[in-house]
Amino acid sequence: DSSATVMADPTQIHQILMNLCTNASHAMEEKGGILKVMLSETLLSADDAARLPEIVPGNYLKISVGDTGDGIQPAALERIFDPFYTTKEQGKGTGLGLAVVHGIVKSHGGLITVQSQLNRGTIFDVLLPIVKSKEAEKHATPRLPIPRGSERVLYVDDEPFQIEIGKEALERLGYTVVAHANSVKALELFRETPTAFDLVITDMTMPEMTGDLLAKEMLAVRPDIPIIICTGYSERLSEESAEEMGIRGFILKPILIRDMAITIRRILECKDNAEPTNIMANSA
Repeated sequence: DSSATVMADPTQIHQILMNLCTNASHAMEEKGGILKVMLSETLLSADDAARLPEIVPGNYLKISVGDTGDGIQPAALERIFDPFYTTKEQGKGTGLGLAVVHGIVKSHGGLITVQSQLNRGTIFDVLLPIVKSKEAEKHATPRLPIPRGSERVLYVDDEPFQIEIGKEALERLGYTVVAHANSVKALELFRETPTAFDLVITDMTMPEMTGDLLAKEMLAVRPDIPIIICTGYSERLSEESAEEMGIRGFILKPILIRDMAITIRRILECKDNAEPTNIMANSA
């Protein structure tokens, strides 16, 4: 238990917990187990900080998420926060979940660590620097509320985890969401009811039909449909070629909710502007 104060975005802290708890759930889905979420305070000495990357001594709030699942192979631990790396089978992976967490924690001046033992479980510790209440009030930068909407969104991603996270985030922002994990079937749905959606958000790298090809086919059916591409580090689709195709915007993975919300409103409120909006989300 702790009453300490940290300077953080509540939406992003929610995203941290959602990702870590979902990972823990996946680790225990076959045999069951115990999920523990703990909050405590810890002091990092100069010696402690010297052994850890990019962190300074001081008081930290520690959020711990642990499970009693199968654990993570030692070789995988070295890459566990890398974008696009997953220890899960295709279709069950967490995709960019841990890269998202790492990026958020780093942007807050904190640190995330992981300990795991095979057949015993895994625990992630998130350290966020504690600030005094008066200092927090003095230095806090007012943040505009996250923009919301009520439009109808078709959300396409081949990873069930990303579908789950994206759909929940969009619905919390007020949108009506139809999510699809198969790009070909999503195109069939769009062709059947092209006026049923106000916006399409699609992942770039998908089997059968990539995001740019999906966008091209949808725009052939309905040239005015706003489309946002969620892309990683691929350079396959340039802004120039996207503009020529009619794609309205990009969001760079790992996706943060605020970035997505801002991009959506910019595009939906400026439908006559065909210039792509490129949002570079915080990444590890």
